[in-house]
Amino acid sequence: MKTFAGRVAASLLSAIGLPGLIAQTSDEYESLAIDLATNPDRLAAIKDKLARNRLTTPLFDTELFTRHIEAAYRAMYDRYRAGLPPDHIVVPA
Repeated sequence: MKTFAGRVAASLLSAIGLPGLIAQTSDEYESLAIDLATNPDRLAAIKDKLARNRLTTPLFDTELFTRHIEAAYRAMYDRYRAGLPPDHIVVPA
């Protein structure tokens, strides 16, 4: 992926379990779009998979996201209060 938006899209597609929708080139993207537009069964299968994965993948788990970001904020604040410089923060899963 050459662009930030492309990398974000690829990351989101991977996180939701649909890496087959990631296109590396404009030609791949066009081919995939035509395939999905002309193959309603494949498109329906992808929509079904998306609907299922939306309920089971961490990407849409807002409670987990909230716990993780709150833990990150606490870790940042703890570093600040301890007089430590900014650094990478790892939030355990």
